[in-house]
Amino acid sequence: MDSTVWALLLSAVSISFIHTASGPDHYLPFIVISKSKKWSGMKTAILTVVCGFGHVLSSLILGFIGVFLGWQLNKISWFQDIRGNFSGWALLIFGGVYLVYGLIQAIRNKPHKHFDVMGDDVYVYEHNHSEVVMPQKRIKVTPLVLFMIFVMGPSEPLIPLLFYSGVKHSMSEIAVLVISFTATTVLTMLGMVLLGRYGYSTLFNTEKLERYMGVVSGAVVTVCGVGMVFLGW
Repeated sequence: MDSTVWALLLSAVSISFIHTASGPDHYLPFIVISKSKKWSGMKTAILTVVCGFGHVLSSLILGFIGVFLGWQLNKISWFQDIRGNFSGWALLIFGGVYLVYGLIQAIRNKPHKHFDVMGDDVYVYEHNHSEVVMPQKRIKVTPLVLFMIFVMGPSEPLIPLLFYSGVKHSMSEIAVLVISFTATTVLTMLGMVLLGRYGYSTLFNTEKLERYMGVVSGAVVTVCGVGMVFLGW
């Protein structure tokens, strides 16, 4: 693989791993439900993998919008002469914008999910740190609800990476990005869930990292864009 593919691959893996590992909602509910319902390790793993693929699917749907836009631009004749520089700059600009957005979100009191155990049931709710959520506003977590939570939470930074490959009309790059992003997301979720289920959750304190996920993702895309534009990746 050439340097461009390696850069895109490392970006996709980094974003996927950090996005998954830094968000307790990617693994905590599985750990809690598994223990409260006394599920087997196999049942827990299957639900985790299914939800992981649902999460990836929603991310890829957004990502393939980027691929489609890139392919449509390729049909414009004058675009052929500038597409190399344009795609790199688009990646860089998106990364910079997402980095600023991440900083704003980190500074603000951004709503976030919590999972509570009440008896043998698990409930999910969203709130700010200063907000009290009444019990009737909490939603009981079932496997279907858990799956829908993951489907509705895509990873936006995948869009510019696939857009870049779409502009270049490179199926090999698109395949590398999709496979690496999917494998990293699902395996990270599964690994964190199994570690937590078998008593190793104290090794991880990721709630503080979750606040800066947008900053890290934006930084990764920005670095990739800098490499494409100025370093000839």
